[in-house]
Amino acid sequence: MDDLDCTGAVVDQTLRELEVINKWLGGNHVTIDGLERLIGAYDEKTGPLVIVDMGCGGGDMLKLVARWARKNGLKVDLIGVDANPHIIRYAEKNTDEFHEIRFLTLDIFSAEFEAFKYDILLATLFTHHFEDDQLAQLLGRLHRQARLGIVINDLHRHWFAFYSIKLLTTLFSKSAMVRHDASVSVLRAFLKKELVRLMRESGIKHYRIRWMWAFRWQIIIY
Repeated sequence: MDDLDCTGAVVDQTLRELEVINKWLGGNHVTIDGLERLIGAYDEKTGPLVIVDMGCGGGDMLKLVARWARKNGLKVDLIGVDANPHIIRYAEKNTDEFHEIRFLTLDIFSAEFEAFKYDILLATLFTHHFEDDQLAQLLGRLHRQARLGIVINDLHRHWFAFYSIKLLTTLFSKSAMVRHDASVSVLRAFLKKELVRLMRESGIKHYRIRWMWAFRWQIIIY
């Protein structure tokens, strides 16, 4: 999925399967729970709550956020960002019933994204794609851009998570990309001490790290 030239039916199949996997393994609640913990400082008088989903993929997390916002009577401006235009096109079709969602094809390291302002940044199963030094530098900048904070939902590197997802995708996945990337993602994931070091190296002092079900870390940066 890191290949920006990746396109066609393989991408569509992969994004469909990832939405199902994340739904049934129960990891999506980690992001919604983090949002609920951050919005205490939000004042509706300032306008819609601007939430950016970095590395948005097929837009499935933004659909969940939109439903959560509607349920809670919150006005939101939801923006999905991905550098792959083929993924963005899929996401637009996948979320066409949600008027509060829009998408941008942007490199998160670009000056255009660096100038972007928002209330909350979401990063779901995204941060493990980067080397540690690159991620520490990125988080430091993103922290300065977000008015309320950042919610990171990413994987715990654990043997049980590795073999479980490998077995599940071998048995049920039709996507070669999912079968390969799912277990590799666990290998590239985090231990708690590594997350603490990343926060220190990025200059972030106010944060909370919590283990949650589906072998996920919830990192809330205030």
